[in-house]
Amino acid sequence: MRLPASTSGHRHRGTHDDRTGAALLVPVLAGALVVVGVGLFSRLHSPASYQMHLALFTGVPYFKAWASTLCCACALIQLGTGFAVHRNPDAEPSGLVTLHRWTGRLAVLASVPVAADCLYSFGFQAGDPRVLLHSLFGCLFYGAFTVKMLVIGRPSAPRSTLPLIGGVVFTGLVGLWLTSALWLFGTAGWHL
Repeated sequence: MRLPASTSGHRHRGTHDDRTGAALLVPVLAGALVVVGVGLFSRLHSPASYQMHLALFTGVPYFKAWASTLCCACALIQLGTGFAVHRNPDAEPSGLVTLHRWTGRLAVLASVPVAADCLYSFGFQAGDPRVLLHSLFGCLFYGAFTVKMLVIGRPSAPRSTLPLIGGVVFTGLVGLWLTSALWLFGTAGWHL
């Protein structure tokens, strides 16, 4: 006995959804492990008491504030170029794709010393709401970034997956900036 066309179409769609879910399961689990791992490491280790000295900046907090500002500027470019490429994937102007990739690389490169100092000097702190949010946004950013890197190039991922994950990465980064750099600039002034 043959099934009606609408039922067989539904069955096929369910199979595709299962493959899509399975294709995204490993990246999402890896991102979750990064979130938990970064959170646990920063919470359980004893923060270091030393600070780096940087020639151009009045202190590490200003280096971190300006580096994270660079990250956010790159993220804004990423948002615009990602939207343009996603909106018209057939055109995919190589200049936009190249700009998107290099601003992403620059943002991650600038974020690494900031994250390393936060992890080793301060750890995960929950005493103040702003600092707790900052810690949570840091975990979210690196977890979502891990998912995004693992999903890129997966043909079985739905077309909406990368923009969604990119939005989470962007939200994490902006949340980090708002709870750190903007707070510092607002309380101590805009200078190096």
